[in-house]
Amino acid sequence: MTVTTTSRPTGHPGYSETLPREPESAATARRLVRAACAAWGLHGAAENGALVVSELVANAVRHARRDSIRVVVERVAPGTVRVAVADFSRALPEPCTPKDDDEGGRGLTLVAALASNWGADERRWGKVVWADLEECG
Repeated sequence: MTVTTTSRPTGHPGYSETLPREPESAATARRLVRAACAAWGLHGAAENGALVVSELVANAVRHARRDSIRVVVERVAPGTVRVAVADFSRALPEPCTPKDDDEGGRGLTLVAALASNWGADERRWGKVVWADLEECG
């Protein structure tokens, strides 16, 4: 895995990686989140961040266009990690209420429960879906 580190105006590095739009990319995205949280000493955000990025990658794999997605992990405040997935679809995510016997449809509800805030930002080329996770523990 090659991790890209870039300087941010806040002085905190960001981690990002372009991945194939396939289910197996969730494992790489989880490793990226865990590595970033470890580098920043935000171990309490690592597991929730890994779970959230798995859900965001799964949504991008299912709904996006083109062959790649971009995962970005940033430290947006001293105790806050932002996990984001960019894709080339302009369709914004919509939380739904699945029936009890539905196999899917709970991902964004889980993201909302774990994140202090989440959303989607439209771009000319697609969108970025992000979630902010607070350090806990």
